[in-house]
Order: sequence, then structure tokens, then C-alpha cells
Amino acid sequence: MAGSADSLTPMFRQYLAIKEEHKDAILLYRMGDFYECFFDDAETAARALELTLTARNKKGDNPIPMCGVPHHAAKGYIRKLIGQGFKVAVCDQVEDPRKAKGLVKREITEVITPGLITDPEALSSQQGNYLMALLPRGENIGLGYIDISTGEFRTTDLQSIEQVVAEVDRLEPSEVLLPDSALEHELLQALFADRSVLVNHLPDPMFDNRSAQDDLARTLRVKDLSAFGIEDVKGPGIGACGAILEYMRSNCVDQVGHVMRLLPYDLGTSLVLDPQTRRNLELFHAGLERRRKGSLLHLLDRTVTSMGARLLRSWIGTPLVDVAQIDERLDAVELLLHEQQLRAAIRERLEFVQDIERLNGKLSAGTASPRDLVALAISLEQIPALNALLDRSDTAQLPVFAPLDPVGLARDRIRATLSDEPPAKLQDGGTIRPGFDDELDEVVMLARKGKGIIATMEAQERERTGINSLKIRFNKVFGYFIEVTRANLAMVPEEYIRKQTLANAERFYTPELKEFEVKVLGAEERRVVLETELFNQLRDKTAEHAHELAAVAERLAQIDVLCSLAEVAERNRYCRPTLDDGEVTHLEGNRHPVIEQMALQERFVPNDVHADTHDCQVIILTGPNMAGKSTIMRQVALAVLMAQMGSFVAADKAHVGICDRIFTRVGASDDIARGQSTFMVEMTEAAAIMLHATRKSLVLLDEIGRGTSTFDGLSIAWAVAEFLHDNVGCRTLFATHYHELVELSQTCPRVKNFNIAVTEWGDDVVFLRTLKEGGVSRSYGIAVARLAGLPDPVLQRAKEVLANLESNAIDEVGGPKLARKQGRSASASSQLDLFGDREGMLTQELRSLDVTALTPLEALNEIDRLRKLAGVE
Repeated sequence: MAGSADSLTPMFRQYLAIKEEHKDAILLYRMGDFYECFFDDAETAARALELTLTARNKKGDNPIPMCGVPHHAAKGYIRKLIGQGFKVAVCDQVEDPRKAKGLVKREITEVITPGLITDPEALSSQQGNYLMALLPRGENIGLGYIDISTGEFRTTDLQSIEQVVAEVDRLEPSEVLLPDSALEHELLQALFADRSVLVNHLPDPMFDNRSAQDDLARTLRVKDLSAFGIEDVKGPGIGACGAILEYMRSNCVDQVGHVMRLLPYDLGTSLVLDPQTRRNLELFHAGLERRRKGSLLHLLDRTVTSMGARLLRSWIGTPLVDVAQIDERLDAVELLLHEQQLRAAIRERLEFVQDIERLNGKLSAGTASPRDLVALAISLEQIPALNALLDRSDTAQLPVFAPLDPVGLARDRIRATLSDEPPAKLQDGGTIRPGFDDELDEVVMLARKGKGIIATMEAQERERTGINSLKIRFNKVFGYFIEVTRANLAMVPEEYIRKQTLANAERFYTPELKEFEVKVLGAEERRVVLETELFNQLRDKTAEHAHELAAVAERLAQIDVLCSLAEVAERNRYCRPTLDDGEVTHLEGNRHPVIEQMALQERFVPNDVHADTHDCQVIILTGPNMAGKSTIMRQVALAVLMAQMGSFVAADKAHVGICDRIFTRVGASDDIARGQSTFMVEMTEAAAIMLHATRKSLVLLDEIGRGTSTFDGLSIAWAVAEFLHDNVGCRTLFATHYHELVELSQTCPRVKNFNIAVTEWGDDVVFLRTLKEGGVSRSYGIAVARLAGLPDPVLQRAKEVLANLESNAIDEVGGPKLARKQGRSASASSQLDLFGDREGMLTQELRSLDVTALTPLEALNEIDRLRKLAGVE
């Protein structure tokens, strides 16, 4: 930083003192009509905002880098900085520069961080914006998170880093708070190493449980936290929530009237989905581009409010495990599905409902504009009509359709106070409805009709004095005055008071004109002051209804989501699932809900799938590439997930026994940055499934063991399937190209073999997409390679190699058939005798066998293998 403190001007000393309190933020320092940045902040902001970097004291020894943005456009620049992960501290002039004695007083009025944004224009309307805090304590990790824009505030205690990863993946926080001591927690540090999230390390005392309990109770206006069902106040989650409050206050977020509840939650109350499962099922994002289109969320989202869109995302991410709660949702969806006119009428009203949750947040923060309040009033005006629509006998038993609080007092007060179309800024005038305040009406009249009044006054004075040339004029130096030419000075009344003498005229004023001048000149300034006072009173009064507004917003969001699910169910011919606490998944005519909506060249083929823990626990699914094995597995998982979130499902009939978790191991990927190969990632994910799956879980495994050698991979796949069958006992779909796995059904009674049917037409293969019982012995890989466009010579040679492999690897003279081409003689191939004679090879194989360690089945398999090696058909 250039120069010493003593050599700097008072303004720069003020700047540096304020900057010292916010070292980690870019400081926007108000100077007149601009926000300026200096020193290192200027260089950073100039790069991030693509601004011209200039300097103060250019000709001196220590030029000071600077750049700036106009104050009226600051919001857009701030959004851009926040979007790049910066914090921004806004320093405003807090006294009138015209009245200041010396240096204008300045203070930080707002600190904006990615997790503390309240401006809806800077946020996604379809997703929450979360500030999260994590507190490691022993084996547990406390978690708290808040969306300051909506008031959502929740906490839980987690038992493993895997649970933390799952919650971070589900919530996608924009900012995270960690105690300084967590710098030694390698797994937590690694978790955020590759994520675009701002991580703050705070002093450990900010996470203190004792002070957190008192602070939370005081902030949420309760005697103690038991009011929210929190009995264990010693858990680390409470300390994490306390740190959130401390952090908010340290960043000038004091108004949190809309944050009224701290809701504890337990992962055991919802279907657990790990990050891999969310990605593999493409719940929120599809493809490598992570696009929204093509995801389950995109398919199900027919909501008409922002609140509904966010709630739908939450329902997809946290399906329920309680049958009664699920059935309650399904009852509502079913009613709305069958009552089309009711659903259409509700959705029509909801289209006029704005984002009440975030408007409520702006009210509490004191940042709501006049237009925000009018939008709130329009939203609340829909409630009486919605209540009338829902006042039916068939909705009476459904709590979600109970009468909504109209919040009529707030609505009526807004309408009585504000004009129907207020301006964007209070300074523009016209915010308050005419007739609401007599003093304001008079001021507005003076401000708007001043010229007309002057013209009337001028005409009256001409008539009274008989001076036809008399004029009432105005200038900025002398204000309003009466001007009379010298020729008419004898006619000037005695009550005129001389103000200025000119060469050809005299200027006068009267007490009445002076009084009018004071009123008119101060009218515009007074109008702004009055309108601001009246609006602030209205905003504060409306903010007193924060609790009612939050409750209404929550209910409207639920109704919107239920209407959306009913709309999708009708459009796509979904059925209502039957759910219970059993261990059976039975789907008839099951489809993949997303793929069936795509513009494909072939129609989507539905399939029946049955899995249970008693007879058909592990399904070994074989068939060629591109036949649809992965699609069938995913559609089963999506059917379970949709059913447990309270949605109808893409099937003709569905029975779902509640699952506690869904695991997927689908596709091939690597993690080069962490030194993990494709196979290592595959095995790590498989290990997590083996460790955490329970009898109530649903497991989908695709191509386990394909990332290593054939024998190693087959062995691992076999052992994994056996472990799930013998030790876990969960419903499992196991897709594989290892046809040998179909033999598991001979030793494992709950293993069933299924395949995706295909038919051959010459050298081509036709995919029938139909699931049928039994295994297959071919993968049709060469046929699929033909479809992919491999050159004919490559395909022909592949056929030769395949034929050699299928008829053993050694020809009649001991040469390797793998190397033999058509037209080559036995003598030619014998020069590549890699295996030696059969007799010697058999002897070696027999010597390596430990017959005492073989099971009867393994012994039979070994005998069969050796017979083939000996050339015995």
C-alpha cells in the first residue's frame, strides 16, 4: 500500500480505518455520485469488473490506484463481484455533505457476501441461497444453514463426513463458515477444495454452544429452544447456528424479523441420497454440462410461483419415509388430478402471487421498495378467492387445503397508503396515494402547481395595483420577487418591500409571496421527506406481520407444488403408487419419466419389474450395450423416489415398500486431481454401498468390475453380488456383461436372472427393449460397434478374434488362435507358440490347484475349464 499514514489526507486515513475493519471485503467508498475503490481493492475490482484503473496523486511519488462505479448503477456491479465469490462492504456518507463540518462522516451500511444476499434480482428464483456453518466435535459434525432471503433456518447433527458431503451436495451452499480449528480437519478442507463456494474460517469462540443458546433464543423471541422441538442444546449443530448469527451481525445484518424458527431435522426422516446417486439419476442437472433441461426437476416443475419451484426442489432432494405423510400428499395430488377445473382455477390465481417469502425477507431487512409492497398486496388479494375455491367437502380432510390467513390488515393498509403504480424510487414522487395524508397532498399540490399559482397571483397583483407590466419572477439567488419598471414605481403599494434595485426596474416582495416561496421551494424536498416517512411507517407496520406472511408463503408453495405434480401426472399418464413399510417393489408398465418425453426415433417400451427381499432380491440383468439396462435400473429408482416424495409415478401400477436409501454405481469416471483412476472411483463407490446399505435400501449396480482385468473384475462382481445377497439382503438390480454371474442363481436362492431382449437380422442386432426372465450368453458388442461406425476390416477381424476366444485360445498344433487369421496355415501359426504343448500346460495347471480349498461347485467348474483346455468338447 502506497505511502505512510502520516503522508495521507484525512479522507484516505478515514478510508484505511474503515478498510481495517473489513480486510476480507472489497470496500466501495462513497464519494459524491460514485463508489470508489483504492489501493489493492481497486486493482482487484478493475480486473473483476473490467473497469479502467486510474490513480490519485498521479504526479506524486506514490500514486494510489483507484477505480469507481456510479452509485445509481452500483447494484449491478455488486452482483458481478458477488458472483465471482467476493465480499463487498458498502461505505456510505451518513451525513449531509452540505452541512458537514470538515470531513464527511462515513460508515459501513451493508456487507454483502454470497450467503447474505437479499436482493431477489441477484438470486435464482428456483433455488435457495444458503449460508452454512459446520462445527466438527469429536465423531459428530454440527450443521446449520440459513437462507436469509426467505428466513429458512435449520440445523442437524451428523455422524460422518459422508453425511456432510451428502448435505452439502443437496443444499449447494454459496458460503460456508468453519471454525479455525477445522483447518486441521483434512476431510472438511478437502470437501470444499474443488467447489465454487466461499469458505470463511472464524474464531472458535463464535461457535460456543452456551452463548449460542442464549443468542438464538433472544433472536427468535422464545424462552428457550425447546419451543422448536430442540431438546439437546449441547449438540454441535446449535454452536454452528450461533456462529451464523454472529457472522450475520458482524456483516451488518441485524434485521431478521422474518427468521422466526430454527427447525431441527433428522436424516432418518427422509430417503437418503448420496451425491453420486443424485448425479446418476440426474435429479437436478443432466449431462456433463449440468443443464437443467433433461433433469427430473425440469420434468416435474410446472409450478407457477418461485416459492413453489424452490419447494419442489426440496421435495425431490428429500423424499419422505413416513407412509402417512406420503399418503397425505398423494391424496391432495389425486384430488387435484381429478378436479381439473379446480386445479386450473387455483393455478390461475397463483400466477398473480409473487415471491412472498423473499418479499417478507426484504420487509424485515428494511429494503423493500414501494413496488415490492404493491406486489405483496396483489399476492394477498388472491387469498380470499383461493379460500373460496378450497372451501369444499372433499378438501376438508386435507390439512394443506385448510383456509389460508388472508393477512387482510397488511393488505388493506398497503392499498390505502400506496398508489397503484408507484415509481421505482421514492425520490421520483407519486408513491403515496392522493388523499391519504393532508399535509402531503398540500405539498404535492404546491410542488406540481407552483407555476399556476404564481400566474394567478401575478394576475391578481396587476389588477389590484393597476400596474399592467408587473411580473412575478424567480431566480436561484433571490428566489421569488415582484418586478416593477421605473415608470410605474409611483403605483407600488406601501406593503411591498424592496428587495433589489436595477437600472430600469425595482424588485419587491410581500409577506405572502415570501411565505409562498418558502412553501414552494421546500415543497419538493418536503414531499420526499414526507413520502419517505409515510412509506417507512407502512413498511415497518407490514413487517410486523412477518410470521403470518411466512405461514401463508409456506402453504401457497405447497399448494403450487401439489398442483404441479397433478398437472404432470395428467399430462404423462402417471399412476398413484401404493406405499407400505414392506420390502416389495412391484412396477407394471414402468417407464423412465424423462426419457419417454424425449423426441426419440423409437417409441419407449415400458417394462414390468418386481423385486423383494424374500424371493427376488438380487436381479442379475444381462444384455447387450445400448439395449437399455441402465435405463431400466434408473427408472425403477426414479419410481421409488417419486413415490416417496408424494408424486404419482410413470407406470400403469406401482407398489413401493419404503426404502431408507437409494444407492447407484453407474457409469465410468475418474478423479485425476485426487489420483484416483476409473477403477479406484468405482471401487470406492462400491465400498460405500457395502458399508452403508441396509435391508431397506435400494441398490443399483452397473458394470461392477469392468475397470480391471477380466478375471479380477468378474471375481469382484461375483463377491459383491454375493455379499448383497447374503449379508445385506436389500433389493438390488445388478447389470453386467459378465454372463458368468447368471450362475449365482444356482447357489443364491434370492438371485433371479433377467435380460433385455434382442433379435438378430443378418449382421445387425435389433433392440426390443423388453425385460424378460433368464440370462444371455452374448453381449453383441461387435453388432453395437457396427452401429457406432467402426470400419468393416476392424469388425471382420474382431469376429475372427471372438471366434478364436469362444473355441478356446489354442489351435490344433498348439498355436494361439487369438493371433490366427483366416487363410493362415497351422504351420504358420505354430511359430507363435506362446502357450507350449497342452500336456505341459495341463500339468502346470493341476499342480497349482489346491483341491482341499475348493467347494464342490468350484471343483466342477475347474474340471470343466481343464477339459476345454485339453481340447475335449
